[in-house]
Amino acid sequence: MTPLGAKIRELREARGISLKEMAAALNVSSAYLSALEHGKRGRPTGFLLHRMIAFFNVIWDEAEELQRLAEMSDPKVTIDTGGLAPEATELTNRLAADIAKLDADDLRFLRDELVRRSGKKR
Repeated sequence: MTPLGAKIRELREARGISLKEMAAALNVSSAYLSALEHGKRGRPTGFLLHRMIAFFNVIWDEAEELQRLAEMSDPKVTIDTGGLAPEATELTNRLAADIAKLDADDLRFLRDELVRRSGKKR
C-alpha cells in the first residue's frame, strides 16, 4: 500500500463510502481504485487527484497533504546513482534487496532519519 492509497482508504471508510460508489463518482473502475489503494497502481494523474480532493471536499491542509502523499506514492521507483558516491549506489542496492525484510518501525526510522538529515518535511 502506498501513503496515498492508505489515506484514500482512510477518507473513504471514515465517510462510509464504498469503493464502487467512489469509483462511479470519479468515473474510474472500482478495480483501478482498488489497485490504487493497494499500491498496485502508480500515482494518479493530477486531474484525477484534484477530482478526488473535490470528491472528499477536504480543506486546504488536507488537500495539500493528499498532493504531498501522491508525490511520495510511486510504488516503482528508479534511482539513478550515477555520479554519486559509491555509498549511494551501495545503499540503494541494499535497500532494494532488503526493504521487504524491514518492519514498519524500521521503515519509519529510516524515513524519519532521511527527512531529518535532508532538512525537509515528511
